[in-house]
Amino acid sequence: MVTLFDRLLAKGPVKTAARRLHESAVAQGRLPELYLDLGAPDTVEGRFEMLTLHVILLIDRLKDEPDAAGVRQALFDTYVRDLDGALREMGVGDLSVGKKMRKLGEAFYGRAKAYDAAFRALPDTAPLADVASRTALGGADGAPLAGYIRAVRETLAAQPTAALADGDVIWPGA
Repeated sequence: MVTLFDRLLAKGPVKTAARRLHESAVAQGRLPELYLDLGAPDTVEGRFEMLTLHVILLIDRLKDEPDAAGVRQALFDTYVRDLDGALREMGVGDLSVGKKMRKLGEAFYGRAKAYDAAFRALPDTAPLADVASRTALGGADGAPLAGYIRAVRETLAAQPTAALADGDVIWPGA
């Protein structure tokens, strides 16, 4: 007999695809070039910013794709679960995890909203450079990171939705 709990923990194709997209975003967010060449701080906060940026870029690419809605939501859920696990591994106590997760959730939604507004302003890259500077670079020049973000968006836009919904993603330079 399959219980509700079993179904919630099941690894169906949507959850598997979301996990693959998340793992790919993690790997992309750890590229040394982001830190050495584009100015992202190589700190816990800087790595959070780079992971969050790549998850936002994937979610943005899939946002108008009805066939990918489940994967998009599962990607976000995987991102949140991964952050929760990372906090616990860092030794954050159970009583504090909820508060920290709420702050991280607010940070995610704030960044997603800011990046969405900057994406709508393209091809003007000034708003994108400003968001990158304020969120990911601690005030440093955001133009190089904005160029990278545009390249990622173009690369993601060129990929078939079906491939992304299956968890297959190609990043620029890959």
